[in-house]
Amino acid sequence: MTIGSIAPFWAVSFLLVLVPGADWAYAIAAGLRDRTILPAVGGLLAGYLVLTAAVAGGVAALLTRSPVALTVLTVAGAVYLIWLGMSAVARPSTPQTATGDAPGSWVRRATKGAGISGLNPKALLLFLALLPQFVTGGAGWPFAAQIALLGLVHTANCAVVYTGVGATARRVLRARPAIARAVTRCSGAAMIVIGALLLAERLFA
Repeated sequence: MTIGSIAPFWAVSFLLVLVPGADWAYAIAAGLRDRTILPAVGGLLAGYLVLTAAVAGGVAALLTRSPVALTVLTVAGAVYLIWLGMSAVARPSTPQTATGDAPGSWVRRATKGAGISGLNPKALLLFLALLPQFVTGGAGWPFAAQIALLGLVHTANCAVVYTGVGATARRVLRARPAIARAVTRCSGAAMIVIGALLLAERLFA
């Protein structure tokens, strides 16, 4: 695998990360609510690292061959997104001036982020379909190592975009609490819609 083969994947990955979704919604909520967005973004990135390991280890391929396992994963991820979305709609975040964060709150926010990205079956299937397309045959690198590198590239793209999204949301909406609440409710509604579509696609297709 060479830089020339990584660059096309980087471009495709970056464009995909720029598409708003549940990750964006969580980053925006963290930017409005929390003193720092690092735990939330770190959790999202941890979820993608887990997906990378799953694809590299062949776990993802096993899941896609098991309809029951994939259905359980889809339902779990969809219900989690719907629950987070309903929480955001019911209790919208507004910019806060926080003096500090308890260690437990950091862990809780990071765990939420990891759940959003790591339990997203769409992300799993995207990794399964996308990453192998950019693996170079006969490159002297093991398949798993190439997958791991591509997963790290995608995770790096996520780090840049989600940090920017969270920081921009906080900076732009800090003095506009009414707009901030509306944005949070829209983000929560987006999570609910995404979760509902995942459920419908898996259970009623």
